[in-house]
Amino acid sequence: MVAPKKGKNASAQSKPGRSLALILIAIVALTGGMFASGHTTPRLGIDLAGGTSITLRAVPEAGQESAINKTNMDTAVDIMNRRVNGLGVSEAEVQTQGDRNIIVNIPKGTNSAEARKQVGTTAKLYFRPVLATELSGANATGTPSASETGGASDKATDKATDKATDKATDGDKATDGDKASGTPSDSASASATSQGRAASDALKADPSPSVTSSDGASPSPSASASGDDATAKLQQQYAALDCTDKNARAKAGDGAKPGEQTVACGQNSQGQWQKYILGAAAVDGTEVDEAEAVYNTQTAAGWTVTMKFTDKGSKKFADITGKLAQNQSPQNQFAIVLDNEVVSDPYVSQALTGGNAEISGNFDQEEAQGLANVLSYGALPLTFKEDSVTTVTAALGGEQLHAGLIAGAIGLALVVLYLLFYYRGLSFIAVCSLLVSAGLTYVIMALLGPTIGFALNLPAVCGAIVAIGITADSFIVYFERVRDEIREGRTLRPAVERAWPRARRTILVSDFVSFLAAAVLFVVTVGKVQGFAFTLGLTTLLDVVVVFLFTKPLLTLMARRKFFSSGHKWSGLDPKALGAKPPLRRTRRPSRPAVGPVDPKEA
Repeated sequence: MVAPKKGKNASAQSKPGRSLALILIAIVALTGGMFASGHTTPRLGIDLAGGTSITLRAVPEAGQESAINKTNMDTAVDIMNRRVNGLGVSEAEVQTQGDRNIIVNIPKGTNSAEARKQVGTTAKLYFRPVLATELSGANATGTPSASETGGASDKATDKATDKATDKATDGDKATDGDKASGTPSDSASASATSQGRAASDALKADPSPSVTSSDGASPSPSASASGDDATAKLQQQYAALDCTDKNARAKAGDGAKPGEQTVACGQNSQGQWQKYILGAAAVDGTEVDEAEAVYNTQTAAGWTVTMKFTDKGSKKFADITGKLAQNQSPQNQFAIVLDNEVVSDPYVSQALTGGNAEISGNFDQEEAQGLANVLSYGALPLTFKEDSVTTVTAALGGEQLHAGLIAGAIGLALVVLYLLFYYRGLSFIAVCSLLVSAGLTYVIMALLGPTIGFALNLPAVCGAIVAIGITADSFIVYFERVRDEIREGRTLRPAVERAWPRARRTILVSDFVSFLAAAVLFVVTVGKVQGFAFTLGLTTLLDVVVVFLFTKPLLTLMARRKFFSSGHKWSGLDPKALGAKPPLRRTRRPSRPAVGPVDPKEA
């Protein structure tokens, strides 16, 4: 007798313990990760846990009242949504209210201060040459700037040059220099006359592109006179600017256009406030192709934000750094200005042609990632002011969650009762599979909270309840295939293996359709509906994992037990109850008559 040849499928089917061990290891690893992270419960959305509601009002800039329109408001909502939601499932809601208001709802558990910065930051980024800088306010005592003393000391200059050269060699990137460059003076502060003279000299040395008329002609005498007035006004603003005053910082540079010189404030590496005179913008933030927060292990800069320019931006950046490299400190620096505040002012000693730049400013990880986030998603088309911040309670959402959980428990109980009544012993396998699927769903949701900002809201709970039916449907498809094989007269063990290929195809097609619907819903919707779509897609994928790695191997093991293999009436696989046909047998052919004479008596 020749034994049947075992193929790859037969080998895999004969060892269901491997699949069960694999899913057990995955469950233990995920559960261990959940406890190790300290997040043992899913993060709840604003409707279940409460949170913060922020009202932002669009404020028109001078002469740009028409900019507040539906198109720009919708664009601002989209950018804010992407900033605070990341993957779109962290449950922060952003929506318009009226013609010029935007409401942002941030769930409890989110860093509301950072989220407020994310939505309120206009993120208008410019690269401007530094014309003059000095410590501001109380910080300036006894420490005049390079412009006050007529130039930086040799030591400061050497330090700046060496630092820029080293960075350019490493990757054509600029880093922060010492913002408090300069030499001590015997006097406590520079006189107003020397300060004004230094600022005037710096304005004349502006390396940024000059503004000409549309026909390319030089400005007229009257325009020059107007320019002198603007220079004098800028000198006065610079002399009077106190960057240690919050209100003064907020107003510094207001109304200045990209092509104009301006004043600004920023903090140096020691946390001291400095004031600046800056030239016209040489590179616009819209010419930044991408931004990313990275930890710089090669220097003491810590967390930085790296930027990659577009082709057009790369050329402009190379041009301006080439011009700045020919100057002495501080006019060999360029300022990276975000919303009128200098976040970094690196030195350069040669043209940087790599198309990359780096912002460093004593950032922690959260600040660096937040800055990279706003730069990546672009600047808001409008300026917004924070009108109000209120706390939202979760009383109504808690009641709805309680009602939803009761509805889910009732639905699950009905499914289990149906399985017990119709499938009897097989219901044990189905219930175990449902428990494994529920456990995996819970653990993964708990881990996704701190990982991608996933927040469980009421629609997401609905998606999890709907998933009970999807998971139960997969079990029913497989069980019915096995019962069909038994009706054809096969014993249980061959029936389990023969039914699997056909059931597998049906389950995969069904789950693919559910996942496709969830994916489309996730892409075309926003807010809470995305929570429903995300949960539905997640549980659909888990259904495939559970059926392949748990349900099928467990049924293979149970088929080896006498209770199931003998067709016990409570097993759900009783051949008589299923109306099984008798086994197919070959019809024997009649034997041939013997050759020779036939005995008459036998005839």
